[in-house]
Amino acid sequence: MNEKLEKIQGEVDCVRYVSDDETYCVIDIACEDELITAVGEMGGVEEGEDVVLTGYHTVHRKFGKQFKVVMFERSLPTKSASIMKYLSSGALKSVTPVIARKLVRAFGDSTLDVIENEPEKLYELKGMEEELAAKIVKEFNNSFAVRSLLVYMNGREVPTKFSVRAWKRWGKDAQSLIKSNPYVLCTDGIDLAFQKADEIAEKEDIPRDSKARIKAGISWQLKEFAGEGNTCMPLAMLRSKCISLLSVSRAQFEEVLQDGLDDEDLYRWQLGDTECIMLRTYYKAEEYIARRLELMKSITYDNKIDFSTIIDLEEQESGIHYEKIQRQAINLALSKGFLVLTGGPGTGKTTTLNAMINLFDQQGLEVLIAAPTGRAAKRLSDLTGCEAKTIHRLLEVRPNSDDTLSFVHDEEHLLDCDVLIVDEMSMVDSCLFEALLRAISVTCKLILVGDSDQLPSVGAGNVLKDIIDSGVMSVITLKEVFRQAQESGIVMNAHRIVDGKRIDYSKREKDFAFMQRLEFDSMQDLVVDLCKNRLVNYGFTPESIQVLSPTKKGPSGTRDLNKILQQELNPPEKGKAELKTKFNIYRMGDKVMQTRNDYDVLWEKDNGDDESETGAGIFNGDIGVVVGIDKLRKTATIDFDGRIAEFSGDMLDDIELAYAVTVHKSQGSEYEAVILTILGGPDMVYYRNLLYTAVTRAKKLLVIVGSTKRTDFMIDNNVRTIRYTALRSMLMNKIEGSDEGQLSI
Repeated sequence: MNEKLEKIQGEVDCVRYVSDDETYCVIDIACEDELITAVGEMGGVEEGEDVVLTGYHTVHRKFGKQFKVVMFERSLPTKSASIMKYLSSGALKSVTPVIARKLVRAFGDSTLDVIENEPEKLYELKGMEEELAAKIVKEFNNSFAVRSLLVYMNGREVPTKFSVRAWKRWGKDAQSLIKSNPYVLCTDGIDLAFQKADEIAEKEDIPRDSKARIKAGISWQLKEFAGEGNTCMPLAMLRSKCISLLSVSRAQFEEVLQDGLDDEDLYRWQLGDTECIMLRTYYKAEEYIARRLELMKSITYDNKIDFSTIIDLEEQESGIHYEKIQRQAINLALSKGFLVLTGGPGTGKTTTLNAMINLFDQQGLEVLIAAPTGRAAKRLSDLTGCEAKTIHRLLEVRPNSDDTLSFVHDEEHLLDCDVLIVDEMSMVDSCLFEALLRAISVTCKLILVGDSDQLPSVGAGNVLKDIIDSGVMSVITLKEVFRQAQESGIVMNAHRIVDGKRIDYSKREKDFAFMQRLEFDSMQDLVVDLCKNRLVNYGFTPESIQVLSPTKKGPSGTRDLNKILQQELNPPEKGKAELKTKFNIYRMGDKVMQTRNDYDVLWEKDNGDDESETGAGIFNGDIGVVVGIDKLRKTATIDFDGRIAEFSGDMLDDIELAYAVTVHKSQGSEYEAVILTILGGPDMVYYRNLLYTAVTRAKKLLVIVGSTKRTDFMIDNNVRTIRYTALRSMLMNKIEGSDEGQLSI
């Protein structure tokens, strides 16, 4: 920041605007007989408050002179006139302007001091009801506590959102609790980084070898490891990282670790010869999944029934001939309570699934269909002709007051279905699958569909692969590529890749092209030309084209490509609104993506005929278009496939440009045309199943731009990132042997 910072001090004369999350404000401050407009994050400041603002003067081209606030300090007013304005502004909901006047007349400059320290005097006021007096005192104490917490956290450079989470969790006790143990801010639902909590602890003189610090450090390392997809962590690795992070002895680490195990905050699990440690959340999730699948397997269905005749009739009705393995899958789905259906593109998963759905309908069974993402659910609806919902929407997300998450549907409020089908199961993590299992009855049939050769879930766990690899549940693997699919270069090259075979770059195919570029500049120029001209001339709309990259960083990564593509596809123009944030510039018409699950975002959808649907929740990977910008309020309105939501303040930190997205973020989506960049970058992000996942995102056309040598390296590099999970071994421990195993052709 080049601007010279200065301080101004004064009284809040008017609060012109407060964002929905009560962080961003536009206020007028009376400062030495001058009225100054100040803008910035000031945590719901009220009229009449005395404030000290640190920032710089700037000139807005529409709104004129403003003071941009970087840091602020606040205190309650001390003069009668200011107190009157403060109380009349609605700072305390129980105090009307009439009541405010009565209080100030009685106590003058001491009004707020009386409410805080001598509340009994309120009861002595003529005409003051006891119930109202008690309400005023309670509201003031709460208001004072939250202001004090905000000042305390702001002084330690902690973003406002963490203060809000702490207040929701602990109320007026939040500040004293944090001062005594700052590491409580690292707990689930608050999620402050351990390093930041460590900074606060140092200022509060918390000993570096305190048990609270070591406990928080252990949990933080386990959460960081879970962020990489693991549900458990080798003890030796955990010990080494914690001793290094915390600068404590092995004995101190072992003592606190044992306390966590004794309190059942942590659990041990043996993976072969490797002793692992698990957070309670992941242990309980995978242990529950294993128990439920064991129960599903034990429930007896009449396996002697042969549904061949019914399948024959379905063939006649649909005009489709089912291969032997497809018939076997349909038979198992009808006769058993659980089935995994897996296979690559063009192997007939959708055809087999449609047959199952039709026959379940004929049996009068209630079938529900779900997928992990909105785009995957929409694609599933198009392929099956049945309504498919996201798993979160199916379970009905219910955010709790402490910012944790639960669902309406659970053991006490089961989903009303006889059959549940879940597609794109490779994307489903352990905790989400646990929630799904809790929401269905033990007699509900469960069909899991997916491709275990694709990338695993973003969240912790490797559910689909663990179930398949356990060898104890019913699994059908479709391998034969049907004749029609054999005409597709996308499909055939996808199977070549997953089998470790090289692509024939000299072969010209109608839906698959490789365009070699060995310099970053020429690669970027070609990507722009394809998006802007060539593919559009070929009949694709800009909205149907998606650029993918294995990585965010570097000239071939999404960050650089997004800047270039935004400039070329949606350049700045006079009259085109744009909004600058600390990470990006957003313009009207920009293609954007939500980067984390946010269950609090409110949206509205126009369903036509003057009917609208409202809901909450925009999820990781959802892609939308910026359709509105309010520069004064610093908000952006985004259309996510018809769901219109407004973003402001910290919410915008979770939005990024999406002209180019990583392959990981593309999971569960399918695009008409895909441009994949493969050039440069670290070896660790160039591996086979990432390339396979990228290729299978394309529906009608795939263009790879980059280096044949780098692409060959990806195909040869079949060393997948190891995920430490317990589900596979838990299933094998619970289910001794199997007469089903895995079937494939």
